[in-house]
Amino acid sequence: MAAPPKRAIELFPSFLEYHDVQSMVQQMDDIKPSERQINICFISLGGYLAFSRREEGVQGGSEVDIYMLSTELAKDKRFKVSLITGDFGQNKVESFENVTIYKTARLSSPLKATVSIWRVMKEVNADIYFKKGASFVTALAALFCRVKGKFFMLRTAQDIECNGVYIREKWLRGKAFKWTLKQAKHVFVQNNSNKSHLKETTGISATVIPNGHRMISQTERQRDFILWVGRSTRVKRPELFVRLASENPSEQFVMICQQAGDDNDAAYRNLVEQAKLAANLKFIERVPFLEIMGFFQRAKVFVNTSDTEGFPNVFIQSCLSGTPILSLNVNPDDFLNKYECGLCAKGDWEIFREMLSELLRPDTMKLYGENGREYAVKNHDIQNIIEKYKTIFAENT
Repeated sequence: MAAPPKRAIELFPSFLEYHDVQSMVQQMDDIKPSERQINICFISLGGYLAFSRREEGVQGGSEVDIYMLSTELAKDKRFKVSLITGDFGQNKVESFENVTIYKTARLSSPLKATVSIWRVMKEVNADIYFKKGASFVTALAALFCRVKGKFFMLRTAQDIECNGVYIREKWLRGKAFKWTLKQAKHVFVQNNSNKSHLKETTGISATVIPNGHRMISQTERQRDFILWVGRSTRVKRPELFVRLASENPSEQFVMICQQAGDDNDAAYRNLVEQAKLAANLKFIERVPFLEIMGFFQRAKVFVNTSDTEGFPNVFIQSCLSGTPILSLNVNPDDFLNKYECGLCAKGDWEIFREMLSELLRPDTMKLYGENGREYAVKNHDIQNIIEKYKTIFAENT
């Protein structure tokens, strides 16, 4: 038998390599979708600040929530995690804690914002796009997913998005939000009241998942002031904390209040000036996220004066620090009473003042603080919270 041609002998290893590659490709094709890495993109235009630890810009509870979810999810190699955020002078693409962060262009106009966000979403090419709260960007993300055949998931940020107030009062934006809700593959809410209200007002079924936080060890510190933390947005009623301080001159108060995006310069300056008139009130414009827990751990009582909230991250931070909560209006699912970690005055100012005196009693402060710590550990550990999301993400891709 004649020997095989020399060229055939030279090509034989390549033939084997080709078939090895083909075999590998076939094996990859045989992998079930649930076993492949799931590509999830979170969208938070202010979210970069929580990752970069920068001090400028407005950073609220929604940004903290997205930071917690994305970084915890990125610890699991089954998920590829990214974030689309605004332009804070950073590089086009950066990476923090295994999360790839993509920058949009400076959003100087609605048209430019639309083009930039759409372009970056296309570049990321995720399986799932996740957005929190009602906004123009939320509607745009939902539209992108519908056009491109991607999965869109939405998490509500506050009560008014669920109880019909936002849809009724915002008119065009409300209609857009209602349409956005219907596009979502999955809707998440922060408490059971939000779930029932959303069902009543829109017919949308939602999943309740509490906000998650990393559990910190309890550090005993001298508690020497009453604390308020938040943005200057009107719904949070920061001026009422200034009033509370002026009516309780024997106590020390600390107010950490950064200017909100919906607040004009004159209104914020007026708040700062009013705060200066209270000799027992220390006003701080901003504290970096990683340093804020020290203030909670030194507080006798944490005060919330908002008209409405979803489930504020500051409530969880307060509970983790063993600090009792005094709320003028907000009490999601009646948890303050149920777990005895705080008191709610249901909008009555005189009762609110009386409740402050009650919480300042050493025995009450200690009991409610311990109850709050136990509640937070059982219900808001991000390591447990993220598992609920993982299951839903896997089931919907």
